[in-house]
Amino acid sequence: MDTSAANDGTVTAVRGSVVDACFSHRIPPLFDLLEAGDGHKAVIEVIAHLSSDTVRGIALTSTQGLARGDRIIDTERTLSVPVGERVLGRLFNVFGETIDRKDPINGGEWRSIHAPSVPLTRRATTAEIFATGIKAIDVLSPLERGGKSGLFGGAGVGKTVLIMELIHNVIGHHSGVSVFCGIGERCREGEELYREIQAAGVLDKTVLVFGQMNDPPGTRFRVGHSALTMAEYFRDHARQDVLLLIDNIFRFIQAGSEVSGLMGQLPSRLGYQPTLGTELAGLEERICNTATGAITSVQAVYVPADDFADPSAVHTFGHLSASIVLSRKRAAEGLYPAIDPLRSGSKMATPQIAGERHYRIAQAIRKTLASYEDLKDIIAMLGIEELSQDDRRTVYRARRLERFLTQPCFVTEQFTGHKGKLVSLQDALDGCERILNDEFAKYPEQSLYMIGSIDEARKP
Repeated sequence: MDTSAANDGTVTAVRGSVVDACFSHRIPPLFDLLEAGDGHKAVIEVIAHLSSDTVRGIALTSTQGLARGDRIIDTERTLSVPVGERVLGRLFNVFGETIDRKDPINGGEWRSIHAPSVPLTRRATTAEIFATGIKAIDVLSPLERGGKSGLFGGAGVGKTVLIMELIHNVIGHHSGVSVFCGIGERCREGEELYREIQAAGVLDKTVLVFGQMNDPPGTRFRVGHSALTMAEYFRDHARQDVLLLIDNIFRFIQAGSEVSGLMGQLPSRLGYQPTLGTELAGLEERICNTATGAITSVQAVYVPADDFADPSAVHTFGHLSASIVLSRKRAAEGLYPAIDPLRSGSKMATPQIAGERHYRIAQAIRKTLASYEDLKDIIAMLGIEELSQDDRRTVYRARRLERFLTQPCFVTEQFTGHKGKLVSLQDALDGCERILNDEFAKYPEQSLYMIGSIDEARKP
C-alpha cells in the first residue's frame, strides 16, 4: 500500500482496546480497517463516528505500545477472508490468515465479512429433517436442514463433546462441507478438535476458524462473521450444503458485551449490551437455506449459572428451530449424552414434517417421562411399592427409555471403553416403540444402557 497517498490521521486516545483517531482529510466509513503503530502492528475497526473528523474503533490486535499522537492510516478496506475450495482443510483466524503452520493463502478471491442476510424471496420454504445418528436428538429434537439448533447447558455437561460427535457422525455422510467456528475457544480444545478431524480423515472437507479466548474482544466479536462468510460461498457459489458448528455462541454475546462496555454504552439488563438483540440477529439471520444449498447450524450455548431466564439464552432461543438442553442432573446419573428430553424440543417434531408415527412415539416418550418425573417425589418418600400397578409399569418403562436414549460416542471411546454407535432414525423409533409396548419389561434396565439399536439388548 502506498502510504504517501494514504488517508492518514492521528491517534487522540487509547483506552484498552478502544482507540479514538482524528482525520483531517476524509473520515473513514464504518467497518473500515485502520492500521497504527510502528510497522502497522495494531489493526483497528471503525465502529462509531464521534464527530465530523473523529472516529472510534475497536482494536482487533493488541494495542500495546500505541500512544496519543501516533500516525494512523485508513486502509480503505473492510475485514475480509479468503473463500473457495482452497480454504478446505485449513485453520484460520479472524483476518483470514492461516494458523496451521502451513503455506499462507495469498491472492484469489477475498470477501468482506460484512454482508446482508439473504432476502426472504431467495429463501427455501420446504422443511426437511437433518439426521444426526444420535438417538436422543433424532427422536425428540430433530434438527432442520438449513435451520439453527442450539445446545444449551452449563459448564462441563458435554456441549463440546456433542458438537465433536456431530462432526464425526454427520461429516462422513454429508455431501457438502463443514465449517467449525470457535468463538472464545481454549487453544487446547481447538488443537484436540483439529487432530480429531484429521484422524477421522475428513479434514479435506472441513474449514476451521478460531477466535481464541486470549484474543481481544473485537476479534472474538467478528470471528463468527468470518466463518459465516466462508460458509456462504459454498452455499451460494459452490451450491453445496454446509454444516456450520459454532462453539460457543454465548462467547459472541459476551464479546459484544465487552465491546459495548469499552465503548461506554449504558448497559442493559444484567449488564448486557443494549444492542444484544440486533447483534445476535445480524449473525443468525445469515444462516438459512436457499434454492442453491443450505447452511445447517448447530450452536453450543453456554447458560450462565444454568439460568435459562438469562437474556443471552432468551435471545438465542428465539432464533432456533431446535433446542437441545443438556442437564447436569442427567450427567451426574451417567446418562450420556445428558440431553433433557422434557426441556428439549424442535419445531420439526410435528406430524406434517416428521410424520405421524414419529410424532406419536415422541409424544408417548415425553408423556411417560413426565409421569415418571411427577412420581419421583412419592417414590423418594414412600418407596415404589406404594405406587399402583399402572404407575409402576410407567416407572419401569420410563427408566428403560432413559437408558435406551443413552449412546456411546465415537469421540470418547478412549475414555469410556465403549465403542461408538451410529443409529438410524428408523432403528431409534423402533426401539422406543418396543419399549413403550413393554416388549423389554423382563429385561434388566442395564441391558439397554449404552447400546445402539434395540436388538443389542438381547445379546448375552
